[in-house]
Amino acid sequence: MTAGGLKKILASAVVAGVTEARARIFGHILNPTGQRSPHKILRKKLIGDQVAEWYPYDVKNDDPLVMARQEEERLSKLEMLKRRGKGPPKKGQGRRAVKRNK
Repeated sequence: MTAGGLKKILASAVVAGVTEARARIFGHILNPTGQRSPHKILRKKLIGDQVAEWYPYDVKNDDPLVMARQEEERLSKLEMLKRRGKGPPKKGQGRRAVKRNK
């Protein structure tokens, strides 16, 4: 009987050791007692100003050459669509206006 009890104690010690090692390796929080902890709340994504501070400032918006190139590309694409007849309709000629006039 004592051999079986010793085996159980050793097995539980091994399982506890493996669990601790796994937590250390993968960065998990070990909570063997199951008590409430704030870890779940602290793991959540940042919100508001913290998010804004985290991301770097976009320099593209300040560079007039980049903005001019983007605007030029947009206008050329719009012109190409208009030539194919796929551009936006004139004001008052859209789907809603046509539906209203029927």
